Amino acid sequence: MRLNLAGGVAAALLIVGLIVAYGAIFSVYQTQQAIVIRLGQPVDVVTQPGLHFKIPLIDSVIHIDKRILDLENPAQEVIMSDQKRLVVDAFARYKITNPLRFYQTVSTVEGANSRLSTLLNSALRRVLGENTATHVIRDDRAGMMQSVRDQLEHEAKNFGIEVIDVRIRRADLPEQNSQAVYQRMQTERQREAAEFRAMGSQRAQEIRARADRDVTVLLAEAQAKGDAIRGEGDGERNRIFADAFNRDVDFFGFYRAMQAYEAGLHGDTRLLLKPDSDFFRYFIDPSGKARSGATARGATPGAPTPGGTVGAQPEAAPR
Repeated sequence: MRLNLAGGVAAALLIVGLIVAYGAIFSVYQTQQAIVIRLGQPVDVVTQPGLHFKIPLIDSVIHIDKRILDLENPAQEVIMSDQKRLVVDAFARYKITNPLRFYQTVSTVEGANSRLSTLLNSALRRVLGENTATHVIRDDRAGMMQSVRDQLEHEAKNFGIEVIDVRIRRADLPEQNSQAVYQRMQTERQREAAEFRAMGSQRAQEIRARADRDVTVLLAEAQAKGDAIRGEGDGERNRIFADAFNRDVDFFGFYRAMQAYEAGLHGDTRLLLKPDSDFFRYFIDPSGKARSGATARGATPGAPTPGGTVGAQPEAAPR
């Protein structure tokens, strides 16, 4: 009975010892740092990772992040020195370098973000309010961000915080101003487009007028040149005809008769002529001199007339 009681007491003491040992040990990760609180007062700051000891049931441990933390500042409207308004969206990066002071001033990361957000807004208003919108948007944003970081760093040291960087994510005009600027830009581009179209239309009309004038001049020159060439051709043709007539009168007459046959006897052409008409003399006689029927008055059958043609035969009296 006594052995059972002694075994139970030993087991109880062992369990209590394990609980006490477990309560006396705490671990700190590489991304953390810790503060040991004894009866509400900080007594130790642990920055090295690993296993550490504390008084169980009396001491408590608060872990604080040692990594770089983000501060997302909501967009706010800032008045520039040229009285223009800009909507500025900024953010900051910081880390806790003095955990004891951090715990004593702001206690938690949420409290630190709240205090730093107010300080960041104040620094932005001070620095940006001394510059124009052009400097903020285009010229010297990096220099202004350095000034904001320095001011925020100076005030954040009171909380055991080191500010790593401050950046402006976006700096735009307010919505109503943006719409007005957009409308003005759109109107300006439309005006420039209308000017370009008018200049293009004028240029097109000038090119068309020049082309029409050149076409008229070219056609007139071509017509004049064509008329001159046709005149020269007609003159050459007449000269050739005259030369041919002078060389062989009979052949020239035969050639002209063939041309008359070709031009007059084709298609549906109808001629009302006597068979022994002078027009058909080459059908009667290949030489064009023979005549059928009665001879012309005072003319020998087949003899040519003074005009170079065979004398016409008088018509027979009607019965």
